[in-house]
Amino acid sequence: MTEKALNLPSNFKLLHEQHPPHFNRFVTDIAGVDLPDVFQYPFHYEPHQIALTAARELQDYLLGQTEWIHDFGFEQEPDGHIIGKMFGVLVVKNQAGEIGYLCAVSGKLAEQNLHTKFVPPVFDILVENGFFKQGEAIITAINDRIAALENETAYLQAKTTWKEAQQSFETELAELRKTQLNQRAQRHALRSAFQEQYTGDDLAQRLLELNRQSINDNYIYKDTVRRQRQALSEMHAQVLQFETVIDALKAERKSRSAALQDEIFSRFYFVNQQLEQRSLGEIFKHTAEGRPIAGSGECAAPKLLQYAFLHRLHPIAMAEFWWGESPKTVIRQHGHYYPACRGKCEPILNYMLNGTPVAANPLLENPAEGKDLEIVWEDEHIVVVNKPAEFLSVPGKNIEDSVYQRLREKYPSATGPLVVHRLDMSTSGLLIAAKNEEAHKNLQSQFIERTIKKRYVALLEGLVPEDEGRVDLPLRVDLDDRPRQMVCYSYGKPAQTNWKVLERVDGRTRIHFFPITGRTHQLRVHAAHALGLHCPIVGDDLYGERANRLHLHAEWLQIVHPVTGQKMTFKALADF
Repeated sequence: MTEKALNLPSNFKLLHEQHPPHFNRFVTDIAGVDLPDVFQYPFHYEPHQIALTAARELQDYLLGQTEWIHDFGFEQEPDGHIIGKMFGVLVVKNQAGEIGYLCAVSGKLAEQNLHTKFVPPVFDILVENGFFKQGEAIITAINDRIAALENETAYLQAKTTWKEAQQSFETELAELRKTQLNQRAQRHALRSAFQEQYTGDDLAQRLLELNRQSINDNYIYKDTVRRQRQALSEMHAQVLQFETVIDALKAERKSRSAALQDEIFSRFYFVNQQLEQRSLGEIFKHTAEGRPIAGSGECAAPKLLQYAFLHRLHPIAMAEFWWGESPKTVIRQHGHYYPACRGKCEPILNYMLNGTPVAANPLLENPAEGKDLEIVWEDEHIVVVNKPAEFLSVPGKNIEDSVYQRLREKYPSATGPLVVHRLDMSTSGLLIAAKNEEAHKNLQSQFIERTIKKRYVALLEGLVPEDEGRVDLPLRVDLDDRPRQMVCYSYGKPAQTNWKVLERVDGRTRIHFFPITGRTHQLRVHAAHALGLHCPIVGDDLYGERANRLHLHAEWLQIVHPVTGQKMTFKALADF
């Protein structure tokens, strides 16, 4: 089938080389490696052995290459900007049946889009003399013109004069008002005195004079306000001579930026294995946002699949890993593997993998299947359970089985909302539920007022040097990669955790956490983040490295019984 018959965009070239430029042969012997039957589900997976082998070869290249220079943060302390990068490999089979792999990097590397080792971007907006460069040059010129106007001496002087006059006039008016209020008080006193001392025409004449003074004061005040407004209006008009032009330039900049963005979305095409094509704008049209998120299509995964499909290479397995220092907001561990992000990549990859056999989404499987819910203590008002790891607290989007569902089945006559608080699905430990609405309200108030005491035990990957302390890092959801949380000082909610080390053994730290607040993934982020303990919890597949389970357990809980008022303490030991 020809490119014309496929109706591919002009920037696409359908190539048929048996060994396209970015097809890498394995250096490692892979003769005994079994290949996967289907491509992995890209948003939750363990990299296959063949993909890990390709990734290690890419990492060897990163350690030894001299073609480009990029500061990954290994030599010095990061200065706040993102230094590390996400890299990806895609194991493929060519039309001759040979196995090789492709390499890609998310975004630009060393301020460039094109490198001999990595597949090119899906759409290179940095092409010299391309529409983006031309549009960007126009916007840059507008920015320069705005900056020049905003820093022009005449404009700055006009603004200063106007603002100083505003302050001066306000002071003048306040002083005048104060004087006139004193005069009014004096006239009021004189009126009373005159009425006692005079009568008839003499009284009328004196009262008339006081009224004239009052009218004159009112005239003076209004005339002062009129004079000030006129002066300020003239000064503001001088400021507006500049700001009208500046505002018009800003409106033009906004319009041109939006048009340039829309043009990128319309020219940014993706294909699937059947070489069907769809633009970035079309792909995101029916998402919640309605338009692409910034950076969509520039991650490693879509670059790899695009190159493979256009070169008639069959995808077998993929792996993406972080290389270098972590950003200050999100958590990335050097050398660790991560699934594709959901916000930017999920709509794109769902389209690109249409028609490619893909493994089932493991998140649709019920993790609580075959697990029992241990009752620690109960009476007619409350029940305390020991939740196993990988067990939902409340029903999820696709899975009903949860602590709530199990308790609803066990106590069908319970009138309360049951679950009072939650634990992450991967966290085990004590969870309290209420059997009636009154108990639920009381316990919920205790949580809101933070009178309930909680203690978690965790095993951290790494050695925490201090013995105790507090982590104070505000958190919010990572909108590009839910359900991950990120540190954000601008929009994050306050999050504090006290901690105390129990022991350090074999390069790991056993620790107690005493959360003050209760944010989503709070303990996990506070443990892993570089500004926190910088030691992820063992088995944390979001912020660290996957293991047999997340080693985090809510082991101790103290409440005041909602009916009896008795202080009660519960404990359940961790199994790690």
